Amino acid sequence: MRKLLLAPLLCSFMLLSAFLPLVGGLHAPLSVRQDFPLITSPASPIYLDSSATSQKPTFVVDKMREYELTTNSNVHRGAHKLSRDATDMYEAARDKLTTFINAPSRRGVVFTSGATHSLNLLAKTLATNLEDGDEIILSVMEHHSNIVPWQMLRDFGGVSVKIKWCNLDEEGGSLDYEHLATLVTPRTKVISIVHTSNTLGCTTDTKKIARIKAERAHPDCVYVVDGCQSLPHMPVDVQDMECDFYVASSHKMCGPTGVGLLWGREELLDSLNPFFGGGEMIDEVTTEGSTYAALPGKFEAGTPCISQAIGFGFAIDYLNSIGGMAKVHEYEKKLGSYLHEKLSAVEGVKIYGPSDPGERSALCAFSVDGIHVSDIASFLDMENVAVRAGHHCTQPLHTYLEISHTARASCYVYNDENDVDEFVNKLRETIDFFKSTGA
Repeated sequence: MRKLLLAPLLCSFMLLSAFLPLVGGLHAPLSVRQDFPLITSPASPIYLDSSATSQKPTFVVDKMREYELTTNSNVHRGAHKLSRDATDMYEAARDKLTTFINAPSRRGVVFTSGATHSLNLLAKTLATNLEDGDEIILSVMEHHSNIVPWQMLRDFGGVSVKIKWCNLDEEGGSLDYEHLATLVTPRTKVISIVHTSNTLGCTTDTKKIARIKAERAHPDCVYVVDGCQSLPHMPVDVQDMECDFYVASSHKMCGPTGVGLLWGREELLDSLNPFFGGGEMIDEVTTEGSTYAALPGKFEAGTPCISQAIGFGFAIDYLNSIGGMAKVHEYEKKLGSYLHEKLSAVEGVKIYGPSDPGERSALCAFSVDGIHVSDIASFLDMENVAVRAGHHCTQPLHTYLEISHTARASCYVYNDENDVDEFVNKLRETIDFFKSTGA
């Protein structure tokens, strides 16, 4: 009888125990801070600059170190065991990334040195498909990496193309889709627009952009998505997004620097000429000419970023191990709303981007009345709070917003509401100090 009475109580206790982590505070669903030694020691800063570069968990660092000490070798070339093992790990990382972005095939997943490399590759190789009078459409909120390569194509690519700029909506917080529709014409051959802005924190509607492209652009127009600020923070399905190319970088999502992603539709990648020439990307070389390897090798000339790509794969393993990207996104939406709420309450602070916290990623770019943001960031640094100050590689956006610089606080999976509170408290103290000195 005692066992019969205890059974329901035990069951209730187990259910309550499973639920408690979800109600114990905003940070409870992930609780991963202990995985990042750089931010958990007593002297560690409150790190709010993850939009520039995220921290790496011990898991990724240890796995990369293990590879370097036990498996290091060149890939695809050697007949010996080390080379075979290194090749297996390198290609396993490609398979992980293929699944992570729901690419239809691993053939469309190309490792590059980063998103900047990926975008330059596209600008250079797509140039052969352009004619005088063709149009490239960008938005005013693009990162310089999604601006300069297209300007170089226009200026040095041997073809006279026009770059057109899509504005923000009336609020100034996101893309103006009506304006975009007026810009797209049958001469439009490239539309390249960021997925999530690294300054405004807004996320564009890729399907709406794809629909505008399909209805108004040239049949051969390609749609490129800069996913540097979306892939680390939300589930990404490149097939569902309806884009033609997608680029991102490892170092913003718990992985190493020096490696990134270019995904493209296979038929489009097959139609493009190689970007770099050399070893690995060839099929046969004679004194008369060369033929090229099948995808993705065609775009991976020379010794690739082996350990970095392997580390990229382990970063994906880590993000999956903490609950996956849906859970990461859910947590960051709550944390981002908390950041926006607390920062909005500080007198003299102006936040840029959507006013609705539900439409923002977990970052806030802001200015403070009467105080230069570089001074704000420097004083916060003295208080051991790390934020960004500058134009965040979005000078055209800052010009559009009629401000030279902003400060930016950006969160990731290892941040919590305590970090936000400490940041906001130190910001208030900094503002009060400048006011008291009359500076």
